[in-house]
Amino acid sequence: MQAAGHAERGFRLLMEKYQVRLYWQIRRLVYDHEDANDVLQNCMVKVFRSIHTFEGKSKLYTWLYRIATNEAITFINRKKTNIAAPLDSTGQPLSEQLRADPYFEGSEAQLKLQAAIAQLPDKQKLVFNLRYFDEMSYADMSEVLGTSEGALKASFHHAVKKIESYLKGVEIF
Repeated sequence: MQAAGHAERGFRLLMEKYQVRLYWQIRRLVYDHEDANDVLQNCMVKVFRSIHTFEGKSKLYTWLYRIATNEAITFINRKKTNIAAPLDSTGQPLSEQLRADPYFEGSEAQLKLQAAIAQLPDKQKLVFNLRYFDEMSYADMSEVLGTSEGALKASFHHAVKKIESYLKGVEIF
């Protein structure tokens, strides 16, 4: 009984340390606050159930990011294939969705940046978010995404160029 208490306390401390970072990683992928909370809950359940399988071959936070990223991708894919609930169920452009979101406190520049990021292919979006917002190293991203550092650098470079073009009004997507 005491071991279970220690495990719960350890999990609680782990979540206190990483929950906000994981939330924002997920939120930048799924955009909606409520969806991000749902995905975060799924992520936390998965971490709780599989923490005993963590072998320490990678950093703990990269392992957590990998789980969070995979859960977000799974959520997005499910939403895309669910005909009854299209990805943009409101019919509004992303900028309007974000303006209407009471949890989004960004400026007009941040809205434009989010709209530019939304146009990126999924892989570039992931790489850009991890590098730009989380300031994650390419080595850590390689662990999270299972991709070579060189490929990640190329994806980030292409993402930055596409975002710059979008913000200048020249679409290269």
